[in-house]
Amino acid sequence: MRLTDEADFKEYAAAQSLALRRTAYLMCGDWHQAEDLVQTALLRLYRSWSKVQRSGSRDAYVRQVLVRCLIDERRRSWRRERPFAELPEVGLHMRDGDGMNGEGANAESGFEIRLGHRDEIFAALAKLPPRQRATLVLRYWEDMSVEQAAHALGCTVGTVKSQSARGLSALRVLLRPIAEPPVSVTEKEWDR
Repeated sequence: MRLTDEADFKEYAAAQSLALRRTAYLMCGDWHQAEDLVQTALLRLYRSWSKVQRSGSRDAYVRQVLVRCLIDERRRSWRRERPFAELPEVGLHMRDGDGMNGEGANAESGFEIRLGHRDEIFAALAKLPPRQRATLVLRYWEDMSVEQAAHALGCTVGTVKSQSARGLSALRVLLRPIAEPPVSVTEKEWDR
């Protein structure tokens, strides 16, 4: 790789790494795995940087590689191990430094994570199958069109539409307790 290409790559990687990490986290639900996915995706981008840079589709290429890296990780047998549901340590929570502090994380796409429900939303996303989760993240977090998401996922437009519909339907069911307002109990009902 030429020196100018390497400088361009370093600049691109520095500018996009936080956004890629957020996208990877939303797809996999684990910060450590998200960092690994981003590193692998950037390594693959580095290997084909001159070709990708000539085509002018760096963002689309790196997102597609990110999705494929996640799918490859899920296929590995050691990934099928399931940890215990409750650990004695305190769970991992979002930090202000990670770019997802709950204050309108991606305002331009209209997707806002309210601080009080952030954990429930991420837990619900983690319960979705990987393809539905990846489709929802690309469509509504990354604000991609159906065609762009289909290209990144390597599938048809119809698959993206059906996966989006199924994923949104599943999220509505999983998040229903959050969406319903609390019921107030009057004194007469309490005495019954």
